[in-house]
Amino acid sequence: MAARELTRDEKKKIRRLVTGMCANYDGESGLCLPLDCPCYMLHKCWTGAYCRYFRNAVLPLDPALEIALTDEGMAPELRACAVCGRAFLPEGRQAYCSEACKAEGNRRKSRERMRKMREKRPGGRYDLPAGKA
Repeated sequence: MAARELTRDEKKKIRRLVTGMCANYDGESGLCLPLDCPCYMLHKCWTGAYCRYFRNAVLPLDPALEIALTDEGMAPELRACAVCGRAFLPEGRQAYCSEACKAEGNRRKSRERMRKMREKRPGGRYDLPAGKA
């Protein structure tokens, strides 16, 4: 995997994981306890070499970040959910992050489709097909 520069979002997520979840990080001194030096991961700018403990124990806590940092090839593109705006890793042409967002998105699309259909009808009314009343 060719090294690439970390994005601002990736740096922020790494910092949050190190300061919040890493057992080797001392918050008072900012040192890595086993190495007795400043934490290597807090000032990381490029992909490639990671602290072994961070890679094995802390990084799996954020699966999206783990895939972006360790997957072969280009970093996968995160997509924003069409309903809530939360970033997620899409599977194919997926537009929503969850089933709840999918249901809400389909409801919004249906409402918009019906609104347009009513605008096309004279008088703005939609007549039900015969036998449905």
